[in-house]
Amino acid sequence: MTAVQPKPATVRETFDSLDPATDEVLATYPVHTREDVEAAVAQARDAALWWDSLGFAGRAERLRRWKGVLTRRLAQLCQVVRDETGKPIADAQLESVLGIEHIAWAGRNARKVLGKQRRPAGLLMSNQAATVEYQPLGVVGVIGPWNYPVFTPLGSITYALAAGNAVVFKPSEYTPGVGRWLVDAFNEVVPEKPVLQLITGFGETGAALVGAGVDKIAFTGSTATGKKIMAAAAETLTPVVIEAGGKDPVLVDEDADVEAAADATVWGAFSNSGQTCVGVERVYVHERVHDEFVAKVVAKSRELRAGSDAEASYGPVTMPSQIGVIRRHIADAIARGGRAVLGGTDAVGDRYVQPTVLVEVPEDADAVREETFGPTVTIAKVADMDEAVAKANDTSYGLGSTVFSKRRGMELARRLRTGMTAINAPLSFAGIASLPFGGVGDSGFGRIHGQEGLREFARSKAIARQRFTPPIALTSFPRNEKTDALVAKLVTVLHGKR
Repeated sequence: MTAVQPKPATVRETFDSLDPATDEVLATYPVHTREDVEAAVAQARDAALWWDSLGFAGRAERLRRWKGVLTRRLAQLCQVVRDETGKPIADAQLESVLGIEHIAWAGRNARKVLGKQRRPAGLLMSNQAATVEYQPLGVVGVIGPWNYPVFTPLGSITYALAAGNAVVFKPSEYTPGVGRWLVDAFNEVVPEKPVLQLITGFGETGAALVGAGVDKIAFTGSTATGKKIMAAAAETLTPVVIEAGGKDPVLVDEDADVEAAADATVWGAFSNSGQTCVGVERVYVHERVHDEFVAKVVAKSRELRAGSDAEASYGPVTMPSQIGVIRRHIADAIARGGRAVLGGTDAVGDRYVQPTVLVEVPEDADAVREETFGPTVTIAKVADMDEAVAKANDTSYGLGSTVFSKRRGMELARRLRTGMTAINAPLSFAGIASLPFGGVGDSGFGRIHGQEGLREFARSKAIARQRFTPPIALTSFPRNEKTDALVAKLVTVLHGKR
């Protein structure tokens, strides 16, 4: 008799998280399969009911504890961010502090934004009490990016949790350790149920999350990937909120504080190695201050240096494939007649890109049309702000923007086709928790942060309750011609005036 051979144990696929400056292996993580993801969503479904039952006050208390853990262990969190992204500790701290601020705001304001609200019923329906309340969706899938692995995913996770949802979170394959740290910290203060779960892997794992029956997907990443996620989510009518790429402009008017505008441009273009969706990639400067502005930008940029040491201004390019994109954009700009007044193709190394400032670049160059996502910036001279607005809006993107002008700041801000605009300060909208964050066009749609961010992860529930029987029954077959005539007369009195 032939012996039954035991089935070989299944070997789980894994991947390594690497230090982008050295390629040192930081840790190894599982590649979660479709079955793993579906199991996580099933667990989240049960956890969501329990989490919702805590009410606004109960959830706010747990969120307060979570932000307390993050705050007390801020140095540890920042080190994990630095290890996986290469960014300086100070930059890791800035994004972490902003993330903590959003946890505080969402927990504190969820009841006010999402609690039961009375609505006027109108004269015709005056016998009704009208209310709206916001109910959690259930389970939200969050797919996060690597460039701001704390601040950006927390903009979805925090608001989804505050609204009463459970969350299944897939961080980027470049920053799984940051995701693991955040989830572990949350589970310390919410040990009862798997309200916030981590799944790790590559694109296939993210695709599995989209198709696993979640009630909404919140995605941050490239426009191309966002479109694929939308197409897949459409199969099950799963709603999505997409925060995709940007080609964000700065406008510098003739009356601007040129020193402040130059400083903001340098920070917005080069911090985090230019790997910022709302970072500065294009600048349109009034001809009367153009030369002064360029000189100040170049002078400030010369003081910066990419590296991994403690004195470096910013770190390596986290995603190796982006090096080729940055080099191509610089080369194309120069080939089309642009000039590198600082840096150039020689500034692009194997891991680090030194600051590059380009001028006289044609508007159809790749460096102007496509998202570079690196430490480069183009500066163009314009005759007036009408030309600046026209050129700034001539893009498929529409995420963030910045205006420097003493007299016309609000006017110019309103004319820019972007979801957010900062006036006389760099990227200030991102740090204000009460403001919605999101874009238009190829930059995506939907909003995180603020009241809009809370409502993004809830469904509105309208309730009409009859308080007393109306003297005129409108919704009944036995109503007579006299009733209809009375209604017509009433409507004419209310709405028929010329």
